[in-house]
Order: sequence, then structure tokens, then C-alpha cells
Amino acid sequence: MPKQLLTDLLLQNQLTCSFAFQQITLENAHLRLNPQTASVGFIYRHVAETMNLFGYFLGMPSEVTNTTMGHTDEGQGNDVEASRALLQKGFDMLQNCINSTPEEAWNDPIDTPFFGTVSRVRIFSHVLFHNAHHAGQIALTLSKGA
Repeated sequence: MPKQLLTDLLLQNQLTCSFAFQQITLENAHLRLNPQTASVGFIYRHVAETMNLFGYFLGMPSEVTNTTMGHTDEGQGNDVEASRALLQKGFDMLQNCINSTPEEAWNDPIDTPFFGTVSRVRIFSHVLFHNAHHAGQIALTLSKGA
């Protein structure tokens, strides 16, 4: 897998998601699409945590603690700046992964509890899809949430 292709995919993901992520503030982090959904801040925190935690499968283990995956929104996303820093750490980790992984290793099989055995590039692409999916949820909530 050419490193420039992966870098371009990562940069595009950052840009696309930034349109929603940059709108998140302390004032709107509490917004929810409806009372049963997670808040903008929680979803944002979830994206940041998950990106870092998926580094484990890419050979980049993280000390980040999971507070969102499988958890209920209890204000974990209230510290927007901490989530923003964690998100940047995740993007930096992914770029480091691109830079340090030999091209032939992107096809190596990785065992996961979520998808079974898949290639490293599939895990990488899942992280980008996950980011974009939740950026869409955030954008919708910011425009329609209460």
C-alpha cells in the first residue's frame, strides 16, 4: 500500500471531519438529537478514544482509557479541549503508523474481536469510516439537536 495514498486518505478524513469537529464548543457539547441519543461531546470523545484504541491493532498501543465504547453518556465529553487534544493525538498516531509500517505489511492479517481476521489496511480504513460516520452524527445534531 503506497504511503502517499494512505496519507492522502488520512488528510482527507481530517479535512472532511473537521467541518463538524471544529464547530464543537463547550456551549454546544451537551446537545443531543433526542433524549435517547448521546451528546455531541460524548460522540466527539468516543471518536477520539476509539481512534487511539484502534492503534493497538495497528501496532501502536495506546494508554488511552476507554470511557465511551459500550458506556452510557454521563458527561465524558464535557471537556471539549481534552477531546480535541486526544483527537489530534489519534490523527498523529495514524500518520506515525503510515510512516513506520512497511508497505508490504499493510496486507498482513490482524486478529480483531470485531471483524475477525482482516488486513491492517482494513483496520485503518475502518477507523477513517468510523470518524466520518460520527462526524455526520455530530453535524446533524449541531444543526437539529436540542
